[in-house]
Amino acid sequence: IRCWSNIPFITMPLSRAHGKSFAHRSELKHAKRIVVKLGSAVVTRGDECGLALGRLASIVEQVSMLQNQGREMMIVTSGAVAFGKQRLRHEILLSQSVRQALHSGQSQLKDMAIPVLEARACAAAGQSGLMALYEAMFTQYSICAAQILVTNLDFHDEQKRRNLNGTLHELLRMNIVPIINTNDAVVPPPEPNSDLQGVNVISVKDNDSLAARLAVEMKTDLLIVLSDVEGLFDSPPGSDDAKLIDIFYPGDQQSVTFGTKSRVGMGGMEAKVKAALWALQGGTSVVIANGTHPKISGHVITDIVEGKKVGTFFSEVKPAGPTVEQQAEMARAGGRTLAALQPEQRAEIIYRLADLLTDQREDILLANKKDLQEAENKGRLALPLLKRLSLSTSKLNSLAIGLRQIAASSQDSVGRVIRRTRIAKDLDLEQVTVPIGVLLVIFESRPDCLPQVSALAIASGNGLLLKGGKEAAHSNQILHHLTQEALSVHGVRDAVQLVNTREEVEDLCRLDKLIDLIIPRGSSQLVRNIQKAAKGIPVMGHSEGICHVYVDTDASVEKVTRIIRDSKCEYPAACNALETLLIHRDLLRTPLFDQIIDMLRVEQVKIHAGPKFASYLTFSPSEVKSLRTEYGDLECCIEVVDSVQEAVEHIHKYGSSHTDVIITENEKTAEFFLQHVDSACVFWNASTRFSDGYRFGLGAEVGISTSRIHARGPVGIEGLLTTKWLLRGDNHIVSDFSEHGSMKYLHESLPLPQRNAS
Repeated sequence: IRCWSNIPFITMPLSRAHGKSFAHRSELKHAKRIVVKLGSAVVTRGDECGLALGRLASIVEQVSMLQNQGREMMIVTSGAVAFGKQRLRHEILLSQSVRQALHSGQSQLKDMAIPVLEARACAAAGQSGLMALYEAMFTQYSICAAQILVTNLDFHDEQKRRNLNGTLHELLRMNIVPIINTNDAVVPPPEPNSDLQGVNVISVKDNDSLAARLAVEMKTDLLIVLSDVEGLFDSPPGSDDAKLIDIFYPGDQQSVTFGTKSRVGMGGMEAKVKAALWALQGGTSVVIANGTHPKISGHVITDIVEGKKVGTFFSEVKPAGPTVEQQAEMARAGGRTLAALQPEQRAEIIYRLADLLTDQREDILLANKKDLQEAENKGRLALPLLKRLSLSTSKLNSLAIGLRQIAASSQDSVGRVIRRTRIAKDLDLEQVTVPIGVLLVIFESRPDCLPQVSALAIASGNGLLLKGGKEAAHSNQILHHLTQEALSVHGVRDAVQLVNTREEVEDLCRLDKLIDLIIPRGSSQLVRNIQKAAKGIPVMGHSEGICHVYVDTDASVEKVTRIIRDSKCEYPAACNALETLLIHRDLLRTPLFDQIIDMLRVEQVKIHAGPKFASYLTFSPSEVKSLRTEYGDLECCIEVVDSVQEAVEHIHKYGSSHTDVIITENEKTAEFFLQHVDSACVFWNASTRFSDGYRFGLGAEVGISTSRIHARGPVGIEGLLTTKWLLRGDNHIVSDFSEHGSMKYLHESLPLPQRNAS
């Protein structure tokens, strides 16, 4: 804690010695001293006359938040010319209107021409107003700001450089935000081709070079350059093939084509890149991003500091492997090759993977043991998650059996004709199954998920990106290696990619041009976070598994305890485990009810009483906090209902549309339940735990979907396919089918081709 003028404020300790820039985005959160450069296009309005007050207020709010976290913030700003232009135009109009009124003696004014305003005069008129605006905005956050105007000469004169450096350090020491700008009222026109003059000097001819020079002089950790484009593109933004460059390395500028500069301002993207590379060489990390986009400008600065994938990050360290964007493109190309293989070839790959799981069992278990030991040493995983993380010989054998099931059932998946129609003579239409494209599967603590999902992607001809949890890194690595070894049998090694970079899940969810479907496998919190983060990419899955078992008055005594025990106790962490037990009111205080309670106590299941159940008891268990709770452990809620109709209503109100069960010997009651419960899986006299792709005979599943479109319930191969239409004609045109045309529509259904018997 430091104090200034009796006002305490917290400072963050410097996390590193200056001299080397950050290697990865994730390290930006350690930045202590930050320069934010606001380009003219960010600060000014679209008409280039006046300031974009909403954007400016948002930027000040973000800078203030970071300053109050203990960081040292500096702003290099444009905008004085635009603000001055607005003021001078107003003064000129007012002056002209008064003169015209005096000369004409008329109150009605004619159109008046506004002379061209000289930029230096505009800057002189606008600087004080711009600073007053900054001061007013920062005051709202109890932060003081100070103005510093500089020119190129201030950096060439050693004494002036020392004075400037000392002033900035003193302001930062006092928790004041310096607002720095070139003194445009006196600066000469910029000299052409004078961006760089040697390694140690950058000519200050615009605010880009000023920001870079200041960042290096002040040993800044991070320079954020905000403009009106998303970042650096490999070709001019707006061109057909332009791609945003996520990370830019020194030496890459030869592969970039620069376009024109922004609508206002003195610099262009080329100037920004030169300034950024100069700052990077001086030990300052740089990010160029969009400060004008209405959807992201409100948090662009804080997102960058948090390490999120925003704009272009300049780094001196090239990663050892491909970027995640490159991996996604490799997966798409590999997936297309995979889809073009014969069904027998795809099946052969899966059979090979199944064999490798058993042949390389010792190596897999050894890698898994490392993960378990690291998790136990760090103590970061609860017991249910440790169980999910653990692999065993029996698990690997079950995996191999499931994979062979997938291989056997995949012979007729891709390219299967599901509809044939004769539109007209010699014009036949077919609807055939095709892969979705590139799947992103994100999973936690479940290395057995990797070969399952890989096999389903291979069988359905989809490219696959896998993002596993850190806790299973060793297991995932060897399982992915074996998957690629199996894929190499037919030269499609790249179709399945494991993301090993420091990519955040939220950043992966933004790759809407590269990923076609996201499938989360993990906690309900993970699924909710992904559903929230996904931008334009569909998410298949369920956020919660609140599964119910309803015990009817006509339930069999022998079946009730067996089904409830299996549903709750066999694997309580599973998403298809029982969470709420609904009991008909007439069963209270009966021997059957006592047997249920005794069994749960023996199994050490903690019971939470629903509101109605608690009202029947003198001394009840702890009352449930919410009837929408997924416990994921040896806990469950018991609630009382008066009828099967009330049970259905309860499930619809508090359930998650996952899996719900009725136990009864009354067929009419059971059918009512089966038909009226609107869940992905509805069972009669069977455990909730049957809601599983392997148990359904799908071989495996990529997850259980509670969505109401495309796939629902356990999702196997069929859920990873979509369709396309094939129309085969012979010189057919639509005008032939008009009122006076020569052709007539037939729309005859044609028989489907014989499916593969295997």
